[in-house]
Amino acid sequence: MTTASALRSPAELEAIAATAAVELADASAVEILRWAGATFGPAFAIAGSMQDNVLVHLASTVVPGVDVLFLDTGYHFIETIGTADAVEAVYPVTLRRLLPLQTVAEQDAEHGKDLFARDPDLCCALRKVAPLNRALRGYEAWATGMRRAESATRADTPAVQFDAKRGKVRIAPLAAWSDDDVAHYIEKNNVLVNPLLSDEYPSIGCEPCTRKVLPGQDARAGRWAGLTKTECGINT
Repeated sequence: MTTASALRSPAELEAIAATAAVELADASAVEILRWAGATFGPAFAIAGSMQDNVLVHLASTVVPGVDVLFLDTGYHFIETIGTADAVEAVYPVTLRRLLPLQTVAEQDAEHGKDLFARDPDLCCALRKVAPLNRALRGYEAWATGMRRAESATRADTPAVQFDAKRGKVRIAPLAAWSDDDVAHYIEKNNVLVNPLLSDEYPSIGCEPCTRKVLPGQDARAGRWAGLTKTECGINT
C-alpha cells in the first residue's frame, strides 16, 4: 500500500481507466493483471472473498506480494475464515483483514439484534462497504473477481472502468471467464477453494444471508434469498 499523498488524482485515474478500457477490452486476465501491476505498483490491490480464490492465485503469480483485501465481517462461515487462513499461509500475497468499526455485539447494541434481517443494506454498508472504502483510500486501483457469467446483473461487467464513487480504477480481470474456465483453472492449478463450494453454495457471503442454491438457479440465487437485494454494494 502506498501513501495517500503519492496517489494520482481521480481525474488522472479516470483518464487511465478510459484508455485501458479500450486497449484491454479483449485482453487476457494475465495481461490485465500485468498491466495493473506495472501501472499502479503497490497502489494496486485485489478484493478476495475467500470463495474460489482464482483471482488471488492468478494475481499472486503475476504480481507477487500483492495486497489482498478480505472483508472480515464477523458473520462469515467458519469455512470462509479457514480459507483465508490457508491463503495467507500458502500464497505469496499480503492478506489484509478489513474489520468494521463495530463488533457484531456493538452493532447489535446500537441498531438492534440481527440488523442483517431487518435492514440488510445498512448491515452491508457498515460491515462491508465502509471498511473497503476506508482501505481503498490508500490505493489507486483495485481488482474484483466479478464475472459476466455469474448472473444477469453482472452481464455487462467491463474489464476496466473508473470507480466514480471512490475515485479509483476498478478492474475485473476475470470478467470474460465462464464457469468452465474457472473450474479448469482450479483443477489445473490446485487452487485453494472454500469447501462450501462443493456443498451447493456456488456464491458465498455472510452466513446469515447465504443459503444453498436450488437446481437450475443462477450462482447468486442463494444470496439474500427472498429479497430484492442482489449485491452487497462493494461492486455497485
